[in-house]
Amino acid sequence: MKRRNFVKHISLAFAGTFLAPLFIKSDSIAEPRVKLNYKPEPHLWNNDSLTLAWIGHSTVLINFFGKWIVTDPVLFDNIGLYFLGNTIGPQRVTPPALSVDEFPKPDIILLSHAHMDHMDYQTLKHFAEKYPGEIEVITAYLTKDVIVDLPWKSISILDWNDERTQQNISFRALEVKHFGWRFPWERDRSRGYFKDGRSYNAYIIEYNGKKILFGGDTAMTDKLQIAKNVNVDIALMPIGAYNPWKRNHCNPEEALQMAAEINARYFIPIHTKTFRQGVEPFNEPVDWLKKSAVNYPVELGLDEIGQTFVLR
Repeated sequence: MKRRNFVKHISLAFAGTFLAPLFIKSDSIAEPRVKLNYKPEPHLWNNDSLTLAWIGHSTVLINFFGKWIVTDPVLFDNIGLYFLGNTIGPQRVTPPALSVDEFPKPDIILLSHAHMDHMDYQTLKHFAEKYPGEIEVITAYLTKDVIVDLPWKSISILDWNDERTQQNISFRALEVKHFGWRFPWERDRSRGYFKDGRSYNAYIIEYNGKKILFGGDTAMTDKLQIAKNVNVDIALMPIGAYNPWKRNHCNPEEALQMAAEINARYFIPIHTKTFRQGVEPFNEPVDWLKKSAVNYPVELGLDEIGQTFVLR
């Protein structure tokens, strides 16, 4: 068993050579860290409401009427390959709004897909080992293997259009336009391997009559219009890494359009201002979002990492 794990980790380290260009610009390593202007205070949040905070990248902490949900938690300094107790890869430019030790215990961790900036092994290992047998995980088709060795309470797999109720919360997985491989040689559905390829999800989360769309990671698509009649209250939508990765990532205008097409009431940005993943200027996605939001029938719930939103 030990020899097998050693070989696995060596293979992962070798894979980093192929993955680095997908995540980071060559000149961004020396970029200074961004100072946050906001900090959530989850210990003050009311369990009688829906409250959330953007922690950074695609990590959102949600208090859903007393149930704690975390989306795609990434809370350490680097993303990439977990090797001998550390993660080797691109460094975050913006620190998380809450450190990993400041987080309340999640009831459910929701994972969109197996990319290393969404399914971060080091962060997930921290939560699983701090609360062994206490956290439920929901993840996409053929991604369970990445974290199955950790001591979760349960791991549930949701394929596109699957629905599941956990802790009285309803989850429905939706198809998006993205890709799923964690390493370049793996099969994924964007390459036509629908039965034996890694998948990638968005989710509709519903509890107490309120609904959140967690958009995961997606390019511009009409696939989310299946949620048009769901009456989504809050859309958590990715807005960064569109240049030059437009084939896999939507820009802010497209994200607003998709949220408007499903009649979402509020828009929360994710997947930007944390890592250098595209060549667009660092502040461009949020600036573009704020400029364009007035043209759409959806209201910005927040626009900076660390801000807190309460659904009134």
